Amino acid sequence: MNLGILFQPLPEEFEIQPTSDLKSVAAQIDGFIYKFPDWQEADIAIFGVNDNRGKTVHNTGENPADVIRRSFYKLKKGTGRYRLTDLGNLSPGITLEETHFRIREVVETLIANNTIPVILGSSHDLDYGQFLAYETWGRPVNLVMVDSALDMTEHAGAAENQLHLHKILMHEPNYLFSFSQIGHQSYLTEPEMMAVLEKLNFETIRIGEVHKDLPKTEPLIRHADLMSFDVSAIRFQDAPGYSPANPFGLTGEEACQLAWYAGLNDQLTSFGVYEYDPTSDAHGLGASTVATMVWYFIEGYYQRKNELDFTSKKFTKYQVAFHDNPHKMIFYKSNVSDKWWLEVENLTPEKDNHIVPCTYEDYLQATNGEVPNRWILTQARMG
Repeated sequence: MNLGILFQPLPEEFEIQPTSDLKSVAAQIDGFIYKFPDWQEADIAIFGVNDNRGKTVHNTGENPADVIRRSFYKLKKGTGRYRLTDLGNLSPGITLEETHFRIREVVETLIANNTIPVILGSSHDLDYGQFLAYETWGRPVNLVMVDSALDMTEHAGAAENQLHLHKILMHEPNYLFSFSQIGHQSYLTEPEMMAVLEKLNFETIRIGEVHKDLPKTEPLIRHADLMSFDVSAIRFQDAPGYSPANPFGLTGEEACQLAWYAGLNDQLTSFGVYEYDPTSDAHGLGASTVATMVWYFIEGYYQRKNELDFTSKKFTKYQVAFHDNPHKMIFYKSNVSDKWWLEVENLTPEKDNHIVPCTYEDYLQATNGEVPNRWILTQARMG
């Protein structure tokens, strides 16, 4: 399809000049300034969406995505061949719902071409459009969300960015297999909402656990098909650029590490960063943090190991027997990255088993005769 009709070009300030640093990110991107880029040749396509109708307070200042670009384009090129494109900024629809469906159309088209969209969205509810792109995908999908709270508010008059997660969980037809919440803060989260996720057998990691053991998040992110990241999950000192300010949350380094995990995930096909507001970022520090996150996502992408074929010689298969059960629990260890996966048996005979990322500790737990919690939750969702 002709994606160009949906986008507004970038300001001329992003045009490469003869004096530009040829080792910068800017020199590696085919951006939409005068001519719409050949996105079908790109590995990753960046685009902005400036639609604030889902927020209580509307940003009337500069386009947030352009402010992020100003920092991102100045960074140095990382590893990899860098086939990147910047599609510009998506034109908002007449209604917010139409904007959601435009995002859906763009994301769906890009991933069908094996081009990964990176969305710079002004409001977190815009990830609903990102999620809708997977409706016709042909299989259930896995979503991981990084946020300081659970956006599942149901009270009358709530803004869209406070209830978009509820819309995702309640969407029909239901094609969400797993949902993982990372970085939420207990004092911003209603216990009843956490109980809902627990009842649905979804996994959550609160901010204290992230600080204590950041690698614990990696298997959850490695299982994701799409990732949605709210900037408010980062403490305000490291990423001013949202309101109301929050002195607690992820550090900038932790946010970049999570973005790197996402890029490294062979399975992930879209990545969105939402809620950055330049009117709350007087010195551009928040834009720099988000720009660096995008850089680390790209860096992770160009270090992917193509570890999806568990029958290949890249993997060693381990079988763990239980003394009171004739069945064996099967694990796979990558001979390339040393990462682990767990095969979960489907109790419905006509359906395939499910292989999910896990940790070495899950394997050790099984060898000690204990069933890993990840196996229990996955089988519960399958049932």
